Amino acid sequence: MLDYDVIIIGAGVTGSAIARELARYSLRTAVVEKEEDVCSGTSKANSAIVHAGFDAVPGTWKAKLNVEGNRMMERLSQDLDFPFKRNGSMVLCFSEEEKPGLEKLLERGKTNGVEGLQIITGDEAREMEPSLSDEVVYALHAPTGGIVCPFGLTIALAENAAENGVEFLFNRSVDRIENTGEGYAVHTSKGDLSAKYVVNAAGVYADRIHNMVSENKIKIIPRRGEYVLMDKEAGGLVSHTIFQLPGKLGKGVLVTPTVHGNLLVGPNAVDLDDKENTATTAEGLDEIRQKALKSVKGIPYHLTITSFAGLRAHEENDDFIIGEAEDAEGFFDAAGIESPGLSCAPALGKYAAEMIAAKAGADKKPDFKGTRKGFIRAAELDPEERGKLIREKPEYGNIICRCENISEGEIRDAIRRTPGAVSLDGIKRRVRQGMGRCQAGFCTPKAMNILAEELHVDIHTICKNREGSEFLKG
Repeated sequence: MLDYDVIIIGAGVTGSAIARELARYSLRTAVVEKEEDVCSGTSKANSAIVHAGFDAVPGTWKAKLNVEGNRMMERLSQDLDFPFKRNGSMVLCFSEEEKPGLEKLLERGKTNGVEGLQIITGDEAREMEPSLSDEVVYALHAPTGGIVCPFGLTIALAENAAENGVEFLFNRSVDRIENTGEGYAVHTSKGDLSAKYVVNAAGVYADRIHNMVSENKIKIIPRRGEYVLMDKEAGGLVSHTIFQLPGKLGKGVLVTPTVHGNLLVGPNAVDLDDKENTATTAEGLDEIRQKALKSVKGIPYHLTITSFAGLRAHEENDDFIIGEAEDAEGFFDAAGIESPGLSCAPALGKYAAEMIAAKAGADKKPDFKGTRKGFIRAAELDPEERGKLIREKPEYGNIICRCENISEGEIRDAIRRTPGAVSLDGIKRRVRQGMGRCQAGFCTPKAMNILAEELHVDIHTICKNREGSEFLKG
């Protein structure tokens, strides 16, 4: 007997979205992830934008799934209780000569089904966003654009999938896949698994996974983007997501608020050979700082609290690869998922799950639970509610992270959930402990103690993220 009906490789936002949608069906499903947690690759380091859908070429997967995913996001955020805001976006141009570029995006957006698009003058744009550069001549305004917490979205999808029976298997890299005739044997670093169907959602490694079973080879290019994140004191500088006209390497440097009240600037775009190179560079960070100032005046870079880089899984033909491989029956790709992949995730998950369920002849489960309750944020409750919570659960009155006002109760909740945090980064992505001004400078030791206590392990084994990133030696 096969271990599973479906194995999904990769627990980023794409794999988690597919898992959550497959959980609607009577299928034994598992997600295999090489890292220690969900949301540990491309999904954790991106612009956190829900794109309106005007940039993608009509007829592509990117165009179809972007608009559908954007429309699904608000309801999904309510059902699964994660932060999302429809703040709108603007694409700026700085001369009359550039206006045809905006007009092309406008027509492309209309073809894709984006609602409410219009080109406005620079003065009209500055009425809406007073900090815009005086050089802005026109802007494409897209009211349906939004911002989301990429960690919150991915974790919510994974938790809801798990509650509906999906298994998550972490710290398991896939070494080899072979077609056995009745399905696939998936050989991992922690033993062999088998399934009738395999879904490839492996991010920058999706080409390696695909090429194990198919003679129709694909190539994924890791495209690095660097970012600068500023303190919440800077978060009100703009309310919209501010883009410049896109170029050959993507949508360019943006300036945007985050759903948590920070200000984010970036990314640049550098194609690499190394699928693990997420280092920031002085040159890259200086590049995005300077380019962002062309769009928005007075960006307070002195309020920077961190910089980071993420890798996008760029497919050389510049579109997603979705569907069953022609020469590998039962093997389904969700590969080349770069921007606007985060925006597309809800629609991509639904489409892929329907396709796999149809192939498997699987029926929908009558007891699927489509809602999930997010983490309690004690500091955001009104005084009466917070007082009641602390009386019932005193740990919610013990503040561990002073920058973000995160209590011991929230950290313990992050660890106890399924799938729960097993690393410091796992706690950070769930409840924001360590994401404030001091960047975990003061709260790390206390968080480590709680993690060791909850997991019943020695504190020397506590990691920042993957195995091998222990904090304490000796």
